[in-house]
Amino acid sequence: MTMAETEQLAQKLQALGLNDTTVGVLPGSNPVQNPVDLFRSYISGELSKISGIDQEVIFAALEFSNQPERGDLVLPVPRLRIKDKKGGELVALANEWVSKFPQDSLIEKAVAKGPFIQFFFSGSVLYKLVVRDILTRKADYGASTVGKGQKVVIEFSSPNIAKPFHAGHLRSTIIGGFLSHLHEKLGYDVVSLNYLGDWGKQFGILAVGYKRYGDAAKLEEDPINHLFEVYVMVNKEITEEKEKSKAETGTEESATDDEARSYFKKMEDGDEEALGLWKKFRELSIEKYRETYGRLNIRYDQYRGESLVPKETMELAQKQFAEKNLITDDNGAKLIDLTPYSKKLGKTIVQKRDGTSLYLTRDVGEAIARHNEYKFDKMIYVIASQQDLHTAQFFKILELMGYEWSERLQHINFGLVLGMSTRKGTVVFLDTILEETKQAMHEVMKRNEEKYKQIPDPDKVADLVGIAAVVIQDMQSKRINNYNFNWNRMLSFEGDTGPYLQYAHARLRSMERKAAEQGIVLESQADIDSIDVSKLTEPIAKEMIRCLVSYPDVLLMALRNMEPSTVVTYLFKLTHLVSSCYDVLWVAGQEKDVATARLALYSAARQVLHNGLTIVGLTPVDRM
Repeated sequence: MTMAETEQLAQKLQALGLNDTTVGVLPGSNPVQNPVDLFRSYISGELSKISGIDQEVIFAALEFSNQPERGDLVLPVPRLRIKDKKGGELVALANEWVSKFPQDSLIEKAVAKGPFIQFFFSGSVLYKLVVRDILTRKADYGASTVGKGQKVVIEFSSPNIAKPFHAGHLRSTIIGGFLSHLHEKLGYDVVSLNYLGDWGKQFGILAVGYKRYGDAAKLEEDPINHLFEVYVMVNKEITEEKEKSKAETGTEESATDDEARSYFKKMEDGDEEALGLWKKFRELSIEKYRETYGRLNIRYDQYRGESLVPKETMELAQKQFAEKNLITDDNGAKLIDLTPYSKKLGKTIVQKRDGTSLYLTRDVGEAIARHNEYKFDKMIYVIASQQDLHTAQFFKILELMGYEWSERLQHINFGLVLGMSTRKGTVVFLDTILEETKQAMHEVMKRNEEKYKQIPDPDKVADLVGIAAVVIQDMQSKRINNYNFNWNRMLSFEGDTGPYLQYAHARLRSMERKAAEQGIVLESQADIDSIDVSKLTEPIAKEMIRCLVSYPDVLLMALRNMEPSTVVTYLFKLTHLVSSCYDVLWVAGQEKDVATARLALYSAARQVLHNGLTIVGLTPVDRM
């Protein structure tokens, strides 16, 4: 820990009536930022004195319990791998250690259950520690320094220029945004990249189509949709030409397709006129994309693209393919045979017969360029599961080229969105979905005229709630699973939906405003320090505290499994507990010390809900 963190820990322990020798700081622990680590560190230190087992071994074996009756932390003694001890001997050890374990101000009791030791936190210390920690640290609660000094590059979204966002890009965009927010919160130096699909023969097709069907005014007004219309029209023309050719000659020929191929060859050769039109398409598309990303709370450090892969790195890649004897010639095309390493990887083409590059060659060149530029500790590719083979081939080729950093590449894949269409049943793009959810939320909000009048910017709130509906429906299940896009479920204010989470946050904000009208506020540190947590005696209050204290661990778990659903599941658990508290823990009409303690608990819950919603990329609303 830094000197500042050491001082913070000493102050925290002093405020709890403990001295700074009570808790040792172990590698991987952070008792300043993670309250559970304070208990873990203390238990590890005390049990190490009793058992003679290394503190770090004990620390790693302690598990947070989801069943309060079985303790707060549980130690499975077999996980300590004690030499020559098993079965009944481990049970005897558990009983012996419990008999010697001090029951003091931090640990209320330790109980042996077979080869397991259950540790119960002191309620008074836990309440005081957690509530004060959250209300003091606010947005920083849950943050960690676990990634300090490490650089992670995250590539996500990566739409094809001149095409609107579709469902697959939605998933990559919001999962990648989540991973960026998460890594930043956990101390990593994050570089977020949008690797645009901005190169290839399709741009030759688009250029040919634009010359025939393009409209300069429409291009300026709505570039992506206009270019998409052009692309559809010219592709239809190519299909019709091929069908006609096949009927007449037996071969699929298309003059338009040949013209497009020739145009792209001119782009590859650096023709200024060909590149000028392409650059215009690219710049106008990025400008439009930025608007959509802004609505989703996503920013990029850099917009890269296939077109910007340095030519010298691609030439280097081709040279190294040959030097490593990876290349096989196939009638003028160059391919790499990966079947000797895995039959599943098969063979992959890295250069066409006409000498033009392919995705895989450009991906290799881009990876080399990124490592040269960023010297990353980890690089994450958020790409759909349909590209599992391509990504595995790409990673294997980098390994065979001798790049040791290929081990630091990670593919975060995801399943399909099924049945994603507008409510009218037509094909849909992301902007359409966001507009329809916004309108639907607006209609619901208008039903309560009194509350609607109190919302400063109802249009903005409707947009934020609508975005929550889309994002949460996507993140509820594990990312690898396909899911069915369901309008009715997504837009509901009841059950586990995005609007429900936003409503839970707005309701807690309303409670804080009403309490302030009664003179109950928690604005200053003095207000926070004066909270009498001993007034929180109800069992539901302890359940809430245990949920809140686990939030930093939830983020660390999400880092390990790269699952947005880990955080979303936690947020629903938290909001369900909050709803249960409303029936028991009244704030209005209570004695001031009781009302203040309960408000503190609700405010802590609201802050953690706020933090979690932010991690998944949402903007919590205060009124709705």
